[in-house]
Amino acid sequence: MSNGLIGGGRPASKISFEFFPPKTEEMEKNLWQAVERLAPLSPRFMSVTYGAGGSTRSRTHATVRRIESDAGIRAAAHLTCVGSTREEIDEVARDYWKSGIRHIVALRGDPPAGETKYTPHPGGYAYAADLVAGLKRIADFEISVAAYPETHPDAVSAEADLDNLKRKIDAGATRAITQYFLDIDVFLRFRDRVAAKGITAPITPGILPVTNFATLVKFAKQCGTRVPVWLANLFEGLDADPDTRKLVAASVAAEQCRRLQEYGVDEFHFYTLNRADLTYAICHILGVRPKAADKKAVA
Repeated sequence: MSNGLIGGGRPASKISFEFFPPKTEEMEKNLWQAVERLAPLSPRFMSVTYGAGGSTRSRTHATVRRIESDAGIRAAAHLTCVGSTREEIDEVARDYWKSGIRHIVALRGDPPAGETKYTPHPGGYAYAADLVAGLKRIADFEISVAAYPETHPDAVSAEADLDNLKRKIDAGATRAITQYFLDIDVFLRFRDRVAAKGITAPITPGILPVTNFATLVKFAKQCGTRVPVWLANLFEGLDADPDTRKLVAASVAAEQCRRLQEYGVDEFHFYTLNRADLTYAICHILGVRPKAADKKAVA
């Protein structure tokens, strides 16, 4: 696929990947295996998450810097409002800028462990829109923010959630990356509502390849994502069959992305869970290939 086109003449999609900072040596080994496997696909960026209350701050910093220096891929660092004053967050942001990190994923963040309700830190940035504005005062960061096709669990209404998204974009965010969803019609309806609200920034769908259905259901309950009956049926009886689960997962996510392409979506953000196999396979199906492979195909 030397011309970067897939079936029907559509260009291969732009992609980005998300990782979480490793907690152990074994997890670090797995992370870097995933990074090295996915880097040849030339993603727009690789982002690294940030634990509640800054619980993974140092590991996030180290991972982001290593992605830029060792993998040669543009890295994006997650930054949240939780557990820090404005001065502390500003210091972290300045440190990133000095280190050459130009992209921040700015989030409100989840409550710290043991707490069920988000409460702004005294003297901190209260919400993501405030954080975006603060980052823009420090330097001209590229800033990604979160969007919720099925509405943030803490929002008083879907309309209020859209208003909040608009505040983040108006404050200086470059794009929004969605929470994962399992029904593409949910994303398409959300995209229409975003456009009607006058938001013109790109809305990048977040894609989560399903590897463990039980874990998926748990995640979905926490973030308000609806699990379609048809998806539950596909994974029925596969609890003890991980190999078949992977095949089904790759098929489901690839079909999801291909259908989104039919509706003009050309950017995808993959929640990798620090594993490369499914994401790599899906990207291959989408026409995203290593450049060396493209050249070989031409020859």
